[in-house]
Amino acid sequence: MTALFLLLILVAVTLGIIGVTAHGLGFLLAIGILVLAVDLIFFGARLSRRVKRRPLR
Repeated sequence: MTALFLLLILVAVTLGIIGVTAHGLGFLLAIGILVLAVDLIFFGARLSRRVKRRPLR
């Protein structure tokens, strides 16, 4: 699952860089930001769900 998280971050950064540097492709920057936000929300939800399952000692 960590590999998927890192792959999505890499895709978001790549789309952002292409969107900033290429003329007229600003929508790629928006897509990159959206992918990054969804990835961070998904990872945060998965991490918080894992923390709740730990037994109390």
